[in-house]
Amino acid sequence: MTEGNLVIQLSEDGADAERLEALTGQLRTELLQLEVDDVSALHVGQPPPGARVFDAVAVGGLLVSFGRSAAGLQGAVSAIRRWLAHGNGTRRTVRLEIDGDVLELSEATAADQGQLIKLFVDRHATPKAE
Repeated sequence: MTEGNLVIQLSEDGADAERLEALTGQLRTELLQLEVDDVSALHVGQPPPGARVFDAVAVGGLLVSFGRSAAGLQGAVSAIRRWLAHGNGTRRTVRLEIDGDVLELSEATAADQGQLIKLFVDRHATPKAE
């Protein structure tokens, strides 16, 4: 398995930036307890000219570095799946991306989510031929 980074983008129907920031912070805290190298805010590049920030951050975005650990990737995806399930009737969506491979989950059944996640993780947890 090559070193990997998982890009996560969270959204929740009706959530403002403050709510998304809180949800993202909660998920980040949970992810940091797993077998991952790092979890940081997702940076989206240079801020517009004249902006007073040094780097723009994507609201609801996280970057998870899981190194060479398939367990780290699986653990992160499991935590994200739990986050989706705790919407209490509010529609939540999560977009996962590794090396241009994208998986977006929202209202899929638990069984469908499980199958999609397994395929996604298997694609990125399998050693690549040299």
